[in-house]
Amino acid sequence: MYIIDFNKPIHIHFIGIGGISMSGLAEILQKRGFEISGSDAKSSDLTDHLSQNGMVVYIGQRSSNINDTIDLVVYTAAIHPDNPEYQEAINKEIPMISRADLLGQIMKNYQVPIAVSGTHGKTTTTSMISEIFLEADLDPTLTIGGILPAIQGNLRIGESEYFVTEACEYTNSFLSFFPKIAIILNVEADHLDFFKNLDEILESFHRFALLLPKDGTLIINGEIEGIEKITTGLSCNIITFGNSSDFDYYPSQIEYDQNACGRYLLNRKNGSSRSIQLSVTGEHNIINSLSALALSDLLHIEDTIVDSALKHFHGTDRRFQLKGEIGGITIIDDYAHHPTEISATLKTTRNYPHKTLWCVFQPHTYTRTKALLKDFAKALTLADKVVLCDVYAARETDTLGVNSQTLLTELKTLGQECYYFPSFDEIENFLLENCINGDLLITMGAGDVVEIGESLLGI
Repeated sequence: MYIIDFNKPIHIHFIGIGGISMSGLAEILQKRGFEISGSDAKSSDLTDHLSQNGMVVYIGQRSSNINDTIDLVVYTAAIHPDNPEYQEAINKEIPMISRADLLGQIMKNYQVPIAVSGTHGKTTTTSMISEIFLEADLDPTLTIGGILPAIQGNLRIGESEYFVTEACEYTNSFLSFFPKIAIILNVEADHLDFFKNLDEILESFHRFALLLPKDGTLIINGEIEGIEKITTGLSCNIITFGNSSDFDYYPSQIEYDQNACGRYLLNRKNGSSRSIQLSVTGEHNIINSLSALALSDLLHIEDTIVDSALKHFHGTDRRFQLKGEIGGITIIDDYAHHPTEISATLKTTRNYPHKTLWCVFQPHTYTRTKALLKDFAKALTLADKVVLCDVYAARETDTLGVNSQTLLTELKTLGQECYYFPSFDEIENFLLENCINGDLLITMGAGDVVEIGESLLGI
């Protein structure tokens, strides 16, 4: 594998530079004096931002974008070998590394690299930790999988020894990382277009945990089914969190305010406790916050600073994000695209004022839809009424014989009131005719379903 000498800047080209992680890495390297170019399939706010910062960004991926001045090409897991730029880099014998390999090499430049992993909650928890580090004036470098209002983006380049990033298990990419501290929030069956089953996913997380040095620390949800498969043979320090007193950190006396934000008593294994008030919704975020609190204790951040940061943290874009209100109808957008995430989000609405709960759901990838079809249907029954969009294919081309009508049939079998429309315009018209004052409308999914709510609101 090509090893970057960070003291000798070169020209690096990013295939897929508009991705939220790739764009952040490109900025980190540009700040270190590297010449950066890249391409993406379509323009976006992120590509515009990179262009405005002096990077050469091509819209559309063509072999002509790969010129002889390029010393290294970085690509994402979504880029296949038949990509014209990938092919041209091979033809020109230009070294190539994956996004994960690049991120791993960057992590080596920091004394305290922190990686936040798990099937769900990575972006919110990384953002929560980021808010705490900023409040504590730790001057961290941050790469986040969403837009954090506190830094007005997904990236912050600091000057301290702290580096905080998300760590995704898809294609085993996090096995290229070099964490000193790792967080594992949860482990469930997902990305089944790559992993065979849950056991293989657990093994991947075990290999990730083994990356930690002896003087490193694993902060892990003690309620993960099969946790021993992850922690067996580890030489590092292990801190657990979860819903009961069996763990090092656990909550009690949980309550929710009028906006469904949680407050609870934090209990530590040493017998100490204190009250915590969150400004993000749902029980899942209470559990997420336990990992951030454990990390804060590990780094000796003062309780008053942590408490203030948690009160100031109102979440990231597309995570139970209030988009606005029109005609007395509240519109919220959420990134949930796995049955567990859907259940957590819809359960949160029980503590949020509303009459009828509408969920406009956009399934994400055919692989996930087929593998978890019955789980998706069961989770969506927590809404009063469901409207389905077409499947957002993302990187996939094979439908595997499933579509949104397949999910519609499954939902109707469970007695759920459910509708399907093939276009966003049809969905918007249906909602305008059927939602009434006092209803709560959630657009949900990891694709472009957010555009429905924004269109209704005229934003």
